[in-house]
Amino acid sequence: MALARVLGPVRATGLGAGSMLGAGVFVALGPAVGRTGVFVVWAVLLAALVAGLNALASARLASRYPAAGGTYVFARERLGPAGGHLAGWVFVVGKTASCAAMALAVGAHLAPCHATTLAVVAVAVLTAVDLAGARRSADALTVSAVLVVLVVGTSSLLVLGEAPRDDGTGYAFDLQAVPQAAALLFFAFAGYARLATLGEEVRDPERTIPRAVAVSFAVVTVLYVVAAAAVAHALPPDVADASDRAVADAVETLGHPALTTAVAVTAVVAAGGALLSLLGGVSRTTLAMSRDRHLPGALAHESSRGVPAAAQVAVALVVVAALPFVDAVEAVAASSGCVLVYYALTNAAAVTLGGTVLRVLAVAGLVGCVLLVLSLPLAGVLWTGAVVLVGLVAGRLTLARTAA
Repeated sequence: MALARVLGPVRATGLGAGSMLGAGVFVALGPAVGRTGVFVVWAVLLAALVAGLNALASARLASRYPAAGGTYVFARERLGPAGGHLAGWVFVVGKTASCAAMALAVGAHLAPCHATTLAVVAVAVLTAVDLAGARRSADALTVSAVLVVLVVGTSSLLVLGEAPRDDGTGYAFDLQAVPQAAALLFFAFAGYARLATLGEEVRDPERTIPRAVAVSFAVVTVLYVVAAAAVAHALPPDVADASDRAVADAVETLGHPALTTAVAVTAVVAAGGALLSLLGGVSRTTLAMSRDRHLPGALAHESSRGVPAAAQVAVALVVVAALPFVDAVEAVAASSGCVLVYYALTNAAAVTLGGTVLRVLAVAGLVGCVLLVLSLPLAGVLWTGAVVLVGLVAGRLTLARTAA
């Protein structure tokens, strides 16, 4: 049974932008500034470059294979069942950790003393929204995207209009720190994969998906550059690195409590939008893997609304179980490695498509993903390697079982 095609160009664009906004600005930006200081903009642009190459590969593949599952489907069709299984595995593991991180971000901004409890409530409420169908999810993410652009964009410009904290001297351009910060910030751009996983629910996907990815990606890149510059402008690197609300702290230097509160409220909305997107994306990849017997067949059940209800409930339960053991920033770093492997497979699949120039761009995207993975802190590299190894072993066992 095919999922309902309910997303047109406006909703698809809003969903893409809403999926990217939130996590990077309110979680990853502080550690990135802590590593690079005033050179954080270079890290944003490097992350944007790699993500842009990945977006091109994703859009081409999603328009050719408009089915739920994203790179799991692309890699399966272009690289074989083993590649598909690995793509699905790293996506589900990485994004499940991200779901927990975003849920905790919602709880921490609402009431730090009750962050875990409120995170559980957020997962439950947003799972219910996702169960209502992709159209309502897209509407909610569009509202979230507009709010983040207005509040964070305006606040960041006001911060940049103030006298700088210092003249920026004393900071060396660190060739290792910039790629490491870019690897963390890459997580912030990964939301466009949500459109690829929703290919089965988009009208006229051959036209809609590439355009929605391009517009949403451009808006988000500009906002991230402005916000990163504002945080580096207002906060010393060590202060930014220790903050889990770097944008709000930067705005607080203006001395306008109401504006700081507005940013904090926006952070809750944005993190909630990111969580909504992540829950939906993981559940649809779970659905696709279940259809192919790479996960239990019961998870392939769809509701009368044409949404993967069983997969969504299962993902929510796993996230809730993980919440007491997850730290938001560490989860983002761990997730980044898995997401980069996922997009390395996306580009590898795109290399098999036609067009010399497009193949070269896909190779560049593949190399960029690998380099960013290797730029992560050692713990992140080891975590990513372990996840990939388990995925390869599990894939081999699964393929042997299904072939029997």
